[in-house]
Order: sequence, then structure tokens, then C-alpha cells
Amino acid sequence: MAATASRMMPLETPLPRFRLLDTDGNIVASEDFVDHDALLVVFMCNHCPFVRHISRGLASFAREFMPRGLAVVGINSNDGERFPDDSFEAMGREKARVGYPFPYLHDPDQTVAHAFGAACTPDFFLFDGDGLLAYRGQFDSSRPGNNTPVTGDDLRAAATAVLTGTEVDPEQLPSMGCNIKWKPVNEPA
Repeated sequence: MAATASRMMPLETPLPRFRLLDTDGNIVASEDFVDHDALLVVFMCNHCPFVRHISRGLASFAREFMPRGLAVVGINSNDGERFPDDSFEAMGREKARVGYPFPYLHDPDQTVAHAFGAACTPDFFLFDGDGLLAYRGQFDSSRPGNNTPVTGDDLRAAATAVLTGTEVDPEQLPSMGCNIKWKPVNEPA
């Protein structure tokens, strides 16, 4: 299975603004998280084998870290018309199936994915309390079929560092996954 790597946005990049509809019908905006100690933005989807491989681990990670001050949002930017498994309607079913405790947002025009420079699913962006990028990398080294347990160790270490005010290791490995399913008019250059 071919994999696409994260583009690795430069560290300390300010949080790109977003305002998107979630699966519960609420508008969720980047400004909603200014009072949190950190914000994790995960570009994800429903059908990607890389996301499905870590989905339960990601839900567990969020349940552990959200009470500690970490806000989490998932964003699906895939073209739901060409890939119906990633449609807005399917997103609500996937959130319930996995038990994601965070808002799952729809980016139908793919502008938010472009603003973040997102390339793959999953693609992780962890911002500190000042809204600056502290981590962009893999959840852990587990991949479908590599027999490595899903632990979330890489993201867990970064989130712990941000929440405790210690330095995040700048040596970060890119996330790997399915490429974002761009609409033909939105394909990155």
C-alpha cells in the first residue's frame, strides 16, 4: 500500500484559522480553543487504512489527554462526492463507531487542508497555548501490517511536553498515510 508523508509545516507556525461544521451540526472555529493549554488538529477520514489502524488508539489518546487541557478536533477534507465513504453523512457514523470524544469537522471546499498544508490522513498538528505549532509528526511507528503495536508514543510525548511546559523534541518523524483525496480543482501544485 502506497503511503504519502506529511509535509512537515515549520515549527512555531501560527494556528491557521478555521470555521467548520461538525457531525453534530455545530460550527466549530479555531477561536473556540484560545483558552485551552494546547490544540491538536488531526486531518483524518473514514476509509483510509492508516486512520482505521490507529482509530481506537486515537480515541483513547483523546479521552486521556482532553481532561488534562488538550483540545482535539478531527478534520475530514476528502472529496466526499468521489469517495462516498468519506461523505459528511458517513462521518457521523464513523465518529459513533469509533467513539471519538472530539468534534469531527467537515472541510468540503478543502481550504482548511490547504491552509495547514495537510497532505495525508492521518496528519497531526499540535499547537501550544500560544497557538504556535509545537509538533507535526506521526502518532507512533505503527502502520497497517507492520506488527508494531499502536501506542501513540510520539504524539503522547509531544502532548505531555506541551502540557507540562517542557521542550518538545524537535526531531519529529512525519506522519504517513493515504493522500488527501483532493477535488480536481484543488489539487496542490
